[in-house]
Amino acid sequence: MLKHSTRWIAGLGVAGALVAASATPAVAAASATEPYFQDATLAVGSAPTTRTLFLYSDEPTVLTDVSVRYDYRSLANKITVAPANGQPCAVPEPGVLVCTEPGDVVLHEMVPPGSGIYRNATKQVRIAATEDAQLGDSGDVAVSFQAAGERRGSYTARVRVGEGVDLAGGPFTDHASKPGGTFTVPLAVTNVGDTTVKGFAAVFDLAYSIRTKDRFSNCLYSDDHLVSCQFDEEIPVGEGLATTLNLELAKDTYAPSNQSGYAQFMTTADFEDLTRVRDAAGARTATRGGGPKLTLTEAPNRMRQADQTDVGPGYDYTGWTIKTTGTNGTDLAAIGDTLKGGAGAVVTATVGFRNNGPATLDKVNEDYEAATHVDVELPPGTTAVEVPDSCTLRQGTRTYLCGSEMLLVAGRAYTMEFRLRIDKVISNARGAVRVNAPCECPGGGGFADDITPANDRALIVVNAVSGGGAGGGDGDGGSLPITGSPTGLIAGLGALLLVVGVGGYLLARRRTTRFSA
Repeated sequence: MLKHSTRWIAGLGVAGALVAASATPAVAAASATEPYFQDATLAVGSAPTTRTLFLYSDEPTVLTDVSVRYDYRSLANKITVAPANGQPCAVPEPGVLVCTEPGDVVLHEMVPPGSGIYRNATKQVRIAATEDAQLGDSGDVAVSFQAAGERRGSYTARVRVGEGVDLAGGPFTDHASKPGGTFTVPLAVTNVGDTTVKGFAAVFDLAYSIRTKDRFSNCLYSDDHLVSCQFDEEIPVGEGLATTLNLELAKDTYAPSNQSGYAQFMTTADFEDLTRVRDAAGARTATRGGGPKLTLTEAPNRMRQADQTDVGPGYDYTGWTIKTTGTNGTDLAAIGDTLKGGAGAVVTATVGFRNNGPATLDKVNEDYEAATHVDVELPPGTTAVEVPDSCTLRQGTRTYLCGSEMLLVAGRAYTMEFRLRIDKVISNARGAVRVNAPCECPGGGGFADDITPANDRALIVVNAVSGGGAGGGDGDGGSLPITGSPTGLIAGLGALLLVVGVGGYLLARRRTTRFSA
């Protein structure tokens, strides 16, 4: 079932959407490795909850001789922590588990390409409540790691004992709209467990193009993207609640295409487990709506008597597919550069492409493939001394193949920097930049439906003589400035945010050696 929304339910679930959607990034020191371990609410007699220690860095990192210590003595005899995958672990004292990673932990770059976030995870553990646990028990699990080279760090997560309930989302539905059009989708949830649900939340993963003008007082927003809604209604056993959401497609939605959205339902306690880290990280609060309350029924408000957790995840979400009608294409135009220097000089070529629109190109999906690829051919007489991380040299050539981000917003320029050494001065030495370059990639190569292929190529000119300018996608003969990260796309994009991961807010930053929007 998870395949329907692997864009954000996989891995950390919707954590990335909630944290990164409203976070002001706090940049860690260079080469720092930051851990994150999600809070948990457990139910007595229910299946264990799987948790993973995630490690983040702002540089590619290989950690060797890694060990992880789980200290849950504050909940001694109340919970158990056990290895999930048979990795070697020891119990040096009651309430402490120490596990050794069987191999190196390689922190590799997360998608979208150019995020500057590197992540990996240690082996999973399973946390379960014991028969001695009582409703309302609460404590901490202090998780710490150490690795060779004095690498170490720690994170303290909260663990609570609550009631077990089981939520199920409504059926997936299909809809249609043109770019700029409006449509209505159902939002339905059912209590399929044997305990009354007392309050719950819906967390949304909506494609970049899906917006809303509604501003409900019990929902959080980032710009025009709906992030989450909290409800205090009760759902009796065997009953369901439903309402509708008024949504619209942005005018720059690519057409024809299929746009998708999802909502995951979770208990109030599970929602708190997911979002408590935002405040601790200093993330600014997402905007709460100032309009009326979104309700699913006329049920009266009731106090929550105990924390609850969903013990039957897997069917707790619903989704919608929106067929985008009409025609609305995309023009990606290459950006070149003109450089000047003497023999031995190192110069910087800022190259890439611009999305001239009218449509945003959104290739966000579970394949994590770049939306397009760019070839950068070096001018003769030059050598690349620094190359973006997203680029690889085509074998037997002087051309680098570079992957773009997955979301290319209309009106934005996406550039990267190549540091070139001038080995020999050649007048009007010409290289080239080509967007929509072919690529033997698992998900396909370049964007094949560019509406203006004539501007897919631009020049890189070193020591140009009169009339030998580089030419660019915008026709001004030069490179376009970096325009800054389009913060609007962060909202509600569970796909992009998830793969960065919750905790990405600690380290998120763009680097000049990657595509910059």
